[in-house]
Amino acid sequence: MQTSTTDSTLELLQKATNTTDIIAALRNISEAFPGGVIFSTSFSWEDQAISHLIFSEQLPIDVFTLDTGRMFTETYSTWSSTLARYKQPITAYYPDAHLLQEFVAENGPNSFYESVDNRKRCCFIRKVEPLQRALKGKQVWLTGIRAAHSPNRTDMEQIEWDGSNSIAKYHPLLNWSTEELQEFIRRHNIPYNPLHDRGFISIGCAPCTRAVKPGEDFRAGRWWWEDADKKECGLHVHK
Repeated sequence: MQTSTTDSTLELLQKATNTTDIIAALRNISEAFPGGVIFSTSFSWEDQAISHLIFSEQLPIDVFTLDTGRMFTETYSTWSSTLARYKQPITAYYPDAHLLQEFVAENGPNSFYESVDNRKRCCFIRKVEPLQRALKGKQVWLTGIRAAHSPNRTDMEQIEWDGSNSIAKYHPLLNWSTEELQEFIRRHNIPYNPLHDRGFISIGCAPCTRAVKPGEDFRAGRWWWEDADKKECGLHVHK
């Protein structure tokens, strides 16, 4: 059951985003929750668009990324290009060294291919635990989630409560089409990951991501050796 604090946070967030102007919504959120708003970027098309809005408008919203240590070279290049373009900081959160060293020592560097349990443990160490540290003490988490990414997201609301991290989530691009997003990127000359031009839709860690073939599902490029119903890293799983 949600507490009164949760309800009041969601109500305030709902009021702040009651506009069709995305810039106004982001500005309203930053004013309604001073120092309490954070945005996670993986340097995808979606995240680059949101970063552009935050940085161009100089909104007081913290931007961070999860550096898993297994990212594509192209992703790091996009990160550098973004810093060069906007001259704004992007905080990096890294896996806990002790947890990672222990896991690799016991299982090897590529054990995520061997079992779902190993893969989920790897995701927890490299993504989920650092995310928990990044979100600690914040009130609103902005994400680049879009409904077009998955049939499971067609009924998703722009505002939701993440009980796992005790934080409200806002998805400003939830209802944007891929065509709208690409046009926005082109119009504003926003740096983006060149892997998108090579068939990569969802770009995560290099060993766990491949290009998507024509006609394949959006998630086909992630953890392709697993059953479709197991493809979740834990970042957006709510309790």
